[in-house]
Amino acid sequence: MRIPLFVSLALAIVSSAAAPAARAADAGTAYVVTYFETVPTDTGKARSLLRQFAQASRKESGNLRIEILQRIGQPDQFVILEAWKDQDAQAAHAAAIHARQFRERLASLLRGPYDERPHTALAVGPVNALPESESAKAAVYAVTHVDIVPTQREVGTALVKRLSEDGRNDTGNVRFEALTQSSRTNHMTVVEIWPDRKAADAFGMAASKRDFREKLMPLSGSLYDERLYRIIN
Repeated sequence: MRIPLFVSLALAIVSSAAAPAARAADAGTAYVVTYFETVPTDTGKARSLLRQFAQASRKESGNLRIEILQRIGQPDQFVILEAWKDQDAQAAHAAAIHARQFRERLASLLRGPYDERPHTALAVGPVNALPESESAKAAVYAVTHVDIVPTQREVGTALVKRLSEDGRNDTGNVRFEALTQSSRTNHMTVVEIWPDRKAADAFGMAASKRDFREKLMPLSGSLYDERLYRIIN
């Protein structure tokens, strides 16, 4: 009997839980979400630099995981998702020679700013890195920036927490976490991982997701910004 894709992917992730990049996060975990766009003709160079940066970063003390994502349909847009044991580990990484060299080499390939946003955990569940496999290549990441008007921050935060809980319970979900931006606590980032585009689209149409968006809209300070990516680790 053929094992469904989402089952095989989930089993592969669980089997990797003992690896350093798959340790569970705790309240002190430091997260960084970075967005940037390259000159379209330089995306290949950027991918090469990103892979080198990720490989070196994973060897650092305190690294929990680092995931390099490229946007579906707009390959010149990238996201780096980082998780570090604590703020000290993240600060040491930022000061590391290889990290500084990466930023210097990447600068000439960019057509906009390198938008690095430190975060803390808002609502996270099991935190496992995707395995290097054919099924992992089909996985889809949904990364969403949520902007709540300051006066409605508590209400909006509760909605985002509930969405994260509902998402983790959805059949086929690989990972679902919500993060709070350190410098602006009314700004949040939601990260979802689904085994394929079909599963991601299905959750987008689920009653819980539609209810969330309906309730979020009057509290939002900007358009709902959900972007889909694939991992290029």
